[in-house]
Amino acid sequence: MDLTSVIGIIVAFGAVLVGAMMEGLGPESLLQFTAALIVIGGTIGATMLSHPANELTDFAKYFVSIFLPQKEKPVEIIEFLVGLALKARKEGILALQNDIKSIEDPFLRKGLELMTDGTDPQLLRELLETELGMFEEEIGHSAKVGESFGALAPTIGIIGAVLGLIHVMQNLNDPEKLGGGIAVAFVATVYGVGAANLLFLPVASKIKFKGKASVVAREMMIEGILSIQAGESPNFIKEKLKVFLPASVARKLTEDEAANA
Repeated sequence: MDLTSVIGIIVAFGAVLVGAMMEGLGPESLLQFTAALIVIGGTIGATMLSHPANELTDFAKYFVSIFLPQKEKPVEIIEFLVGLALKARKEGILALQNDIKSIEDPFLRKGLELMTDGTDPQLLRELLETELGMFEEEIGHSAKVGESFGALAPTIGIIGAVLGLIHVMQNLNDPEKLGGGIAVAFVATVYGVGAANLLFLPVASKIKFKGKASVVAREMMIEGILSIQAGESPNFIKEKLKVFLPASVARKLTEDEAANA
C-alpha cells in the first residue's frame, strides 16, 4: 500500500473537519445531502460529457493504483535483466525462454519474447517504444480526467450555492430561516472547492508521478532487452541501466555493490 496517498487523504480531510469543529461547526453543519447531490452528481455528469468512456475507465483504474505500491521496482528489474544477460552469454539467447514464461510484467515479457524470436533490433525498439508511447498517452488522459473533476467541482459548487441562495431569497419574509439557509447554501461551495483541492487535483498529480515512474521503468526494460540482444557484457548493462535510477538510489546501489565486493 502507498501510505503517502492514504495518509495524505486522511490528513487533508481530517485537518479541515477538525478545524471546522474548532470553529464551532458541528458535523451536521457540513453534512448536507442536497449539496452533495448537486456537487457530486453535477461534477460526474459534466466530466462524463467531457471524456470518452475508455478514459473514464482508465481513470478509475489509475485512481485505485495510487493507493497501491509501485508495480515496477527498478533495482529488481536491473538485477533480473543482468541475470538474463549472464545466462545469455553462457548458454545463448534461446536459453532464456523458460525464464521469460514466469515474468509477470506483460511489457517486459513481450519484449523478451520478441527478442528470443530473433526480431530485428531496430524493429524491436520501434515496436516497444510505440507501445510505451501509447501507455504514456493513456496515463496522460487519465490525469486529465482527474484535472477535469478538479476544474469542474468548484464551479458546480457555486451553482449549488446559488440555488441555495435562491431558496433563501424566497423566504425573506421569515428572518429566522435566513441564517441557516445561507449557511446551507455555502456548504455546496465547500464541497466543490474541497473535492477539487483535497482530492481530485492531488489524485491527478499522483497519477502523473506514478505514471512517470512506470514509463522510466519501461524505458529501462527496452534498453536492457536490446543490450542483451546485442550481446553486451552484464557489467556494462548494469551500469547503463543505473542511469535510469534516481541519483540517491543509484548511489546506494553502487555503495552496496562495493561493500559486497
